[in-house]
Amino acid sequence: MRHAVWARRAVTRLATPRVAIGIATFAVVLELADIWVTAQLPPSAHTPLPFAPEDMAGTAFPVFGAILVHSRPRLVIGWLLCLGGASAAANILSANLYQLLDGRPGPRWPVVNLTWNVCELTLGVLLPLLYPVGRLLSRRWRAVVALAVAGQALDWAGLLTGRPELREAGHGTLSASMVLAFASLVVRFRRGDAVERRQLLWLLVALPGLLVPWMLGADVWWVASLAIPLIPAAIAVAVLRYRLFGIDTLISRALVGTGLAIVITLVYVAVSAALSLFLSEVDRIAGIPAALFAGAFFQPMRRGLQRGVDRLLYGSTGVPGTLARRLRHRLQHTDPVHGLLATLDVLREGLSVTGVAVEADGAVTTSGVVGAAARTVPLVWHGEPVGLLLIGPTDRRRFPAAHDERVIATITPYIADAAHAVRLTAALQRSRERILTAREEERRRLRRDLHDGLGQSLTGMAMSINAARLTMHSAPEQADRLLAGLRAGMDAVTGDIRQLVYGLRPPALDELGVAGAIEELAGTPIETSGELTGLPAAVEVAAYRIVQEALTNARKHADASRITVALRRDDRLRVTVADDGIGLPPDARPGVGLGSMRERAAELGGTCAVRAGPGGGTVVHAELPL
Repeated sequence: MRHAVWARRAVTRLATPRVAIGIATFAVVLELADIWVTAQLPPSAHTPLPFAPEDMAGTAFPVFGAILVHSRPRLVIGWLLCLGGASAAANILSANLYQLLDGRPGPRWPVVNLTWNVCELTLGVLLPLLYPVGRLLSRRWRAVVALAVAGQALDWAGLLTGRPELREAGHGTLSASMVLAFASLVVRFRRGDAVERRQLLWLLVALPGLLVPWMLGADVWWVASLAIPLIPAAIAVAVLRYRLFGIDTLISRALVGTGLAIVITLVYVAVSAALSLFLSEVDRIAGIPAALFAGAFFQPMRRGLQRGVDRLLYGSTGVPGTLARRLRHRLQHTDPVHGLLATLDVLREGLSVTGVAVEADGAVTTSGVVGAAARTVPLVWHGEPVGLLLIGPTDRRRFPAAHDERVIATITPYIADAAHAVRLTAALQRSRERILTAREEERRRLRRDLHDGLGQSLTGMAMSINAARLTMHSAPEQADRLLAGLRAGMDAVTGDIRQLVYGLRPPALDELGVAGAIEELAGTPIETSGELTGLPAAVEVAAYRIVQEALTNARKHADASRITVALRRDDRLRVTVADDGIGLPPDARPGVGLGSMRERAAELGGTCAVRAGPGGGTVVHAELPL
């Protein structure tokens, strides 16, 4: 059963393009016949060309329609091109054949009227109503189709009854329906997304070549012959390959060129007229200063027109260099915290999108409304990934820039810098919070140790002194015992004070220096390089604590038999602790000790990494700025 259904679908897919190709072939055959018929007729008084606009439509529309049907068989646009072109071919052949047989020009045969009605309905009404997606904007636009059918009905009534007023009314009604049909393109352009807008612009660029001669009348209708093939070609390109061509760039250049031609012509005429009026005796050379004057204003006018067209199509601007200059200006007048948002505002305006956002370290900075992100661009700062750039869909109020890629490539490095600055600011804030937390925790510990330890011990010693004084004369032996206990208590207090001092800064650092203190801690000689004296106190403590934690982990968890410690100083202090233990397990999770080493290095702006050794074991490597 499935094979039968698949076979029927395959036959349908194959047969559908064949039907379109058959219609196109039939239209071409009709045009070949019309060539022979036209050769038998006297030259036409309405056109200097050897062919009529209907001949071009009857050839170009079916061919491009067959191409569309072959590529998109379910899209009705291709079928409209095929049927409309074939009806145009049949119309011009029947009209010329009637003239050849009857000897008088004019659409006297009903077949002439019928074929022209089909051509008007398909190409003049249905095509603009359904282009480019193959469906109406809404059900209300069905009234336009009904109006066109009513106009054709009036035309037929006038033809069959011989009443020309009915035919004129029918032609007026049909013309109104065609105007409404083309007005639907404007409505669709306003409501459509970026894809539909680019598809519509291809058709709107080609249509004036047909509409302008049609509105000017029969005397210049022949000019449309030269532009008619552009219409189906533009439709085919818009439907199939619109992404490969920058139609907005074409329109921008056309508008700028047209505007320059008009303005320069007006300036030239105005200057020439003024010179002729005030210098009538030298009016023969008036054109020279007029041309110089127009040429002097050429570049300023071109820049002004280009800015106006860019604002019309792309929003505030669509030039990457202009965006970069604006971005630099914004960054110079914005604090680092808000620099990222400033870059996103500039990018959103330059790309004419609804919104852009940057996701870095779990935080999202947004300008506008991103919605479902249409594109994700990685942000890299000097080879380091710093986040993701999310670009939303194109704003419907603007046309997307033709050079989106150049805009993104130009602005992305600035956004990466701003995102990196935000990450540094956030890291600095977190570091400050950790420092404040650690300071307050240290103060709490000192308070607890002083109050609970030293405070209680000193209170007990004071009580022992008072008791010894009272018993000194009456019971010397008891006073001696009290004083001996007091001596032991003082030793304990001394030990507690030494422990507190050691917790603040290891005394060995002051007694032996950082190399000697770490060597004593390791119990074996260490490797040193560079001058290790005169280091900042914070660097000495951080290096000592990192080595202490690394040695503890190696002796307690790694089952190491050999541990090496190396200190090297150049532009920074490099600390390396390597062991030959069992190494890091695959599912190891960083504990308090590893986190403490990294935090001590990060507090100084350095780094601490724990990795597997090249020959086994574990290597702890820290770099501490000086």
